[in-house]
This record gives sequence, C-alpha cells and structure tokens, in this order.
Amino acid sequence: MGLSLNLNEAVQICIFDLRRGQHEGQELDKILFFFPMEFPFSAQLSVIGLCEGIITFTRIFSPDAACEVIEAERHSYVFYEAEADIWMVLIMEKSKDNESDWRFDALRGILKEVHYLFMMFHGSLRALLEKQPSGELARSRLYPFVIDYLTDFYVGKKLQLPSFRDSLRERGTVQMLSVSREVAIEVQSLVTVLGSLCVGNTTCKSVILFHDLLVSTTLSPEDTTNIYTYAVLRLIPHALSSGTNTWSYLLKGTSATSAAAGFTATTGSVSDGSQQSSSDASSAGQDQRNSVPRPLQREKWFKGKDGFLTTDIWGAEVGSLVSVLPTVWLRETEENMNLCIYQHKNLTIVILIPACSLINEQGLSLAKQQLVENAYHKIINVEEKLSRGWGGENAYHVSGYRYLIVDGDRHISRASPPGKVTTLAKDSLLTLNRVREEIDFEKMRAQRTNPEHEKDFEVCIRAKNNAWVISKVTRGKELHMVLEKANETLLYATETVEKFSNRYCEGAFSSN
Repeated sequence: MGLSLNLNEAVQICIFDLRRGQHEGQELDKILFFFPMEFPFSAQLSVIGLCEGIITFTRIFSPDAACEVIEAERHSYVFYEAEADIWMVLIMEKSKDNESDWRFDALRGILKEVHYLFMMFHGSLRALLEKQPSGELARSRLYPFVIDYLTDFYVGKKLQLPSFRDSLRERGTVQMLSVSREVAIEVQSLVTVLGSLCVGNTTCKSVILFHDLLVSTTLSPEDTTNIYTYAVLRLIPHALSSGTNTWSYLLKGTSATSAAAGFTATTGSVSDGSQQSSSDASSAGQDQRNSVPRPLQREKWFKGKDGFLTTDIWGAEVGSLVSVLPTVWLRETEENMNLCIYQHKNLTIVILIPACSLINEQGLSLAKQQLVENAYHKIINVEEKLSRGWGGENAYHVSGYRYLIVDGDRHISRASPPGKVTTLAKDSLLTLNRVREEIDFEKMRAQRTNPEHEKDFEVCIRAKNNAWVISKVTRGKELHMVLEKANETLLYATETVEKFSNRYCEGAFSSN
C-alpha cells in the first residue's frame, strides 16, 4: 500500500470516538487520547483522519468484522475497537532491520490490556462521555492512565513494544503455580476464611499470588486476569521494590518515569485545546485532573508494619487525612469492590470487599482485624509450604525445550522462563513469530466462518538455522515450541513434542 505519514516518532497511539467531531470546526472533539502528547493538533487530526478513513473504507467490504491491521509502506497500523465506535490505534514505524518484526495480535493485546485495566479502575469510556459530553472527564482519566502504563515499556528513553523476541509470551493470561494436594487443601481453607471476612450478608472475593504466580482465585477468568495483571505490575514484592526488575513476563525492562512526569504540563493543553467549552468547564476540568487517581503510577504502594499495603493514589477523604479506599470494578458481576491487600513475605493476598459493605475507614479496620485474628496462622502456614517447594524462576523449565502453553478458555498460560528464551537464536524466534502470526490469522478466519466450531491447526517448520518450530492448536489450547537441538528429521521432532505433551500437558497435543 502507498499509505504513509511524515511522522518523526516511531510509535503513535490514538484513541478517538467516531460519534464525535463530525461537524466542521468540531473535529478536535473526537480525540480522546494521543501519544506522543507534544504532537500538534494538525498532526493528530491527520493521523486520526487517516485511521477513520481506513475504518470507513474497510467496513464497505466487511461490515460485520472490524478492521484489525493495515500494512503500509513505512508504518503498521493495529486497530482495536475497544467499545462501540471508540477506537484505539497503535501505529508502529518500520525499520530496515527485522527488529520491527511484530506479531500484530500481541500488539493488539497491549491495547486490550490497557483498556481492560482502565475499565477496572474508571469504568467504560462511553459512560464517562455520557456523564460529561464535553469529553473532559474521559480525557482527564485517559491521559495519565495510558502514559503511566507506557512507562513499563521504556528501556532508557526508548519505548520498546513487544517484538518477535516475545513470541513465547502471551499477554492477557495468568501463570499458575502448581501445588500438591496437601497444599491445595491448605489454600482452600485460607480462601474459605477470606470469603467470610465481610460484615452482613456480603461475601469477599480473593486472589492469592506467590511471587508472580497465581495460587488461587474466586473471580471469573477475565476479572482474575485484570487483578493478576495489576498485582504483578504494582503489588507483588518485586513491584514494590524501587527500581527492581523481575523475571515476570508482564514487566518490560527499566521504566522511564520521565514520560509520566511530563503529563501534568502537557495534558492540560491537549485536553483544553480539544474543547470548545466555557471557562467554567475548563476550570472544572482542571479540578478533575488534579484529583484523578493514577493507579498505575510506580512506587505508590507501600507495605506497612502490619503487613497491609497502603496507598494515597485515590486521595484522602474530605476534611480527613485518611486515604480513600482503592476501588475496582468487576466486569463479570458489575460490582464495585474495595481493595485490601495483605502481604507475608512472597505471598500476596488481594481481598476484594464489596464497596457497599464498607461505609468508612472503620469498616476496613474491622475487616483487617478479622483477617489477622482468623487467617494469620493459615497465611503463615501456606507461605511456608509454598516456599519449601519453590524451585525459583526455573521451577517449570523443562530441560531441552523452549515452549508456551496457552489455555484460552481459562486465560492461563505457562512458558519457559525469559532467561531460557534468550538462549534461542534470532532466526528461531523470527520463524516462531511468523508461524504464530499465521496461526492468529487462521484462528481469526475460523472464528468468522463458524464461531461455534473450534478448528484444529498444526504447523511444523524448519528454520534457516535448522531449528524446528512447531505450533499446535486444539480444543481451545495452544502449544508453541522451538527445538534447536532436534536437528535430525521431522519424525524426531514430532516424537519429541509427543513426549512433551504426554508428560507435561496430559496428552492434550498428542496425535492419539
């Protein structure tokens, strides 16, 4: 295609509403977010105008399937319709080397993740736009949230989004910790106690993590993924430590806080400039920006002497120094829940208390007291048993294999540790990335043809460096594997995968 834009930044991200700004002189109203923020409005409108044209044009030929990817000469465009007529677009500049080989479904996963997290803390964008039609409320929440999210992708001063080197990772899933039957009984006993903490007829929900692996959850898979993602990003001991990197697949290098630091000075002009509102509305918008909670800011959660994590992200109650209780919204039950987080060594317990049962800080204090009285010894017991059987970051490494297993129905994945993946040759990762891209396309096409039927796929390719790259999809599960030492025959590679499937996947990917 001949599409190209004269842009100096390697990455642009825009969020816009097709229902807004349709009249002359009001075009800026459709812009809800744009990165980089220092782009002039004329450039922002050019980018969004091109994206809107692509969406409109592709709908002529495919009215029921939204546009997802457009490959231009100099840029790749990844589209995601987050809500009805509210689009998120990620634009990546191509480079001459193959470091710009991306898997577009992985890039779209970034857009999905930031939207899901945003909804968990702020609700839907459409609801915010309906609450304040000027759009200032939505913008005042979007700008700091997305900018804070992007800081995790900075390495130095450079924004690095997932490339072919991340082919053995799957965003939007959780990684489970396997436990013995004895430990599982202890964990279930603890979960039962946690569920009985609330006063009255309400019931608490919980998510338990050990290091950055999920131990237990009482939430739906989708809500579990969101809470788990946030916990790994900001709540587990590694995330609480200043400037410490973790081996978690969710964290990306050293974050650059400079991008978020420029938000206060920049977003005012962006938001105010995109409005044709009165001075009163502008003043109200400024007040909103000053009081907007920023749950993705780094180093804003602290562990107290009592083991509970505290934060002032949500501000303080009027006329009081007491912090406002952190609140999240669950998609499955459409409930507002208060977060109460307890940490003992490497065990992190996220307790979600129905907001209706906590009228004030006294209610939270009562719940904390109940936790200490009823669950403290169980927490110590579970942490000790998990630590005794903990094998470190290579606990699930299978010697000789580099792999990724995904259970899409349950939002669960298991993969080789990143440290082991880095031992793979560049050609191996490039080949795997391209194979996964083809698998993504086939799954998408099968879903459109017959959404109720799950189609099985199997691909086995010999890479340039003689490594075998194998991908299998069956009954909602996926296996992606690289065998660099199986440089003999296809039969040898196939038998090696069969052994892995029978031993570690309960035969889910075996031919028999």
